[in-house]
Amino acid sequence: MPSSTSSSEPPKGIVSREGALPAGLRLTASDRPGQAQPVPTRDVPKQPWGRVMLGVAAALVAGVIALEVNARRLGLHAGDLDNSEVAWVKERVRSEAADVAIVGDSRILFDTDLDRFEALTGTRPVQLAIHGTSPLTLLEDVAANENFRGLLVVGLADTMFFQPFDGYGGYVKRRNDFTTPSGRIGIEIDHVLQRRLAFLDSNHRLSVAAHRLDPNFRAGVEGPMDDIWKVSEVSENRATWMWPRIEYDPFYTNRTRWAWKGFKEKFPYTPQLIAKGQARAKAAVDRIRARGGEVVFVRPPSAPQLRVNEEAQVPKAKGWDALLRNTRGVGVHIDDLPASVQGLTLPEWSHLNRRCATVFTDAYVRRLTHGTPRLKLRPDAPPPLTRAYCVPQEIASR
Repeated sequence: MPSSTSSSEPPKGIVSREGALPAGLRLTASDRPGQAQPVPTRDVPKQPWGRVMLGVAAALVAGVIALEVNARRLGLHAGDLDNSEVAWVKERVRSEAADVAIVGDSRILFDTDLDRFEALTGTRPVQLAIHGTSPLTLLEDVAANENFRGLLVVGLADTMFFQPFDGYGGYVKRRNDFTTPSGRIGIEIDHVLQRRLAFLDSNHRLSVAAHRLDPNFRAGVEGPMDDIWKVSEVSENRATWMWPRIEYDPFYTNRTRWAWKGFKEKFPYTPQLIAKGQARAKAAVDRIRARGGEVVFVRPPSAPQLRVNEEAQVPKAKGWDALLRNTRGVGVHIDDLPASVQGLTLPEWSHLNRRCATVFTDAYVRRLTHGTPRLKLRPDAPPPLTRAYCVPQEIASR
């Protein structure tokens, strides 16, 4: 006998097996009292699914082509890889067994040509520099890495080195957050696609472009116009150089110059602040040397429009000169290089263009081979470069 709360027979006019409904019939819970079943259910109408899928695929291909054409119009290139935290952590792991590693801010990141470094010495350095980051933070990170016993090249802009905070690369202190399997797999998938498609550039995503439409109407509040927009291109192993459009497009050149705000910081570089930075640097260098490593310093060029403010905040005598004396270190300062490599092109005043970065790399690496036995010039090394390699002849001859 059927219970009062269930029925052993389906309601009249309703088939007992779902999926066999008459065309258009919609079965709901009211048709099945007392039964715990998903609601509502209905049959799938007959459609030309093959043609639908073909249409979706065609629309997807057309959309990708349109996005790629637009990206190329903007000056973007396939093979420009995102310089993410996961990518840095990956290189940091590689650095543990490296003969040479580089740390610093964006100047040594942009201004070092890894291919030229390798052509001169036979050694390809691991690039660990991070834009907008105190080189001192990265120097201390390497000092804490007991597995590193190679040569560390520390590139620095004086004000960045002694600033009282880590900067953008503060994530190095929580690098374990970026070692998850999903993160590692995700970046490999990203890079596979980015090697083939230009429109995946993270600086030109739709969300980023929409954010930059903000006209900054509120006085005193920094908005997207104050941000640093795309400045670089990144290749394998974080090899980095200036995005060509910064050099040839006046809008991007002037916008980037303005974004630097003259390197006039909002805090004072007091003698106490600089002394604290010097003490931290010495402790880090001593720790690296104690386990058999070595540290050298490099000061890339900056244009007079920025250099005057950098010198006013951290004078060379109190910053660079004292740093070498304090650490008993070898250093290559742009001012110490020969006249043949002076006057290199700094389109936005802070970084060299790609060809001039090769010239600067050639010059500073040759100088370092005379300053440390950790680097030796190959017998078949290419001949030295001069500014004529990257500066127009009518300018280079002045």
